[in-house]
Amino acid sequence: MATLICGSLAFDTIMDFEGRFAQQILPEQLHILNVSFLVPSLRRDFGGCAGNIAYAMRALGATPLPMAAVGNDGGDYLQRLCALGIGADYVLQVADAYTAQAMIMTDRDNNQITAFHPGAMMQAHRNRVPARAGIGLGIISPDGRQAMIEHAEQFHAAGIPFVFDPGQGLPMFDGAELNHFVDLADWITVNDYEGRLLCDRTGEELHALSRRVRGLVVTLGGDGCDIWEHGVRRRVPAVPAARVADPTGCGDAWRGALLYGLEQGWELARCAALGNRLGAIKIAARGPQNYTVDASVLAQA
Repeated sequence: MATLICGSLAFDTIMDFEGRFAQQILPEQLHILNVSFLVPSLRRDFGGCAGNIAYAMRALGATPLPMAAVGNDGGDYLQRLCALGIGADYVLQVADAYTAQAMIMTDRDNNQITAFHPGAMMQAHRNRVPARAGIGLGIISPDGRQAMIEHAEQFHAAGIPFVFDPGQGLPMFDGAELNHFVDLADWITVNDYEGRLLCDRTGEELHALSRRVRGLVVTLGGDGCDIWEHGVRRRVPAVPAARVADPTGCGDAWRGALLYGLEQGWELARCAALGNRLGAIKIAARGPQNYTVDASVLAQA
């Protein structure tokens, strides 16, 4: 069985600021903000939610199929997917746009400032979710606004269960639109902040939202995650990381593990525990797709 991953493919330019943002930004001067951060190290990585989730799933031995759009500079990314054994059947190449670009700056406390250019991602709605045998699961992760709306409808019409994971795209939608996503989805995943925003816009608390889907998960970073099923909350503890090198892509690694577990038919708590374990592995490596997974990870799941 394959999982269709709707989201972005992007190039991440990652910079490390050796100080703390809080020491450089004066709250009382935000109306005239003009700051510069010296970043001694800089690197360019393959990223984007769909790419990162697919990488995590492939590392666990699954068959991910990213559905995304790249630009005229996306040839290197397509070659990388091929080298990883990840199918690019549903990756659209847009000739008159750049591949999405994220410029991410991280301070010594792992706070991040990100600038994002969507580029070809805004054409992702030109892809369509197929009613194809062999695709048994899907996810809506941050993507072009129209793509997220249309792909959720298409998953539902095709009878493919899917995870709604709006991420940083959540503010693009109003309460009525978010309630419609909830009605279509089988599972919801958000972080703590996104969970509060989701509740505010839909007008429902997490316990009520969880009764409308098969499960809802709120990730809590170093505190693990809360899973909600039928209005009941359960905490899944975090897994300590060997070291903290770079948080970029940790959430996507977690989601890849969640999808792997759902593919296997695991209960939600077991899926979330594997997600916590994979997130701890990822945070010890720099970049969103530069970690490795050995057999012991699944042996402990």
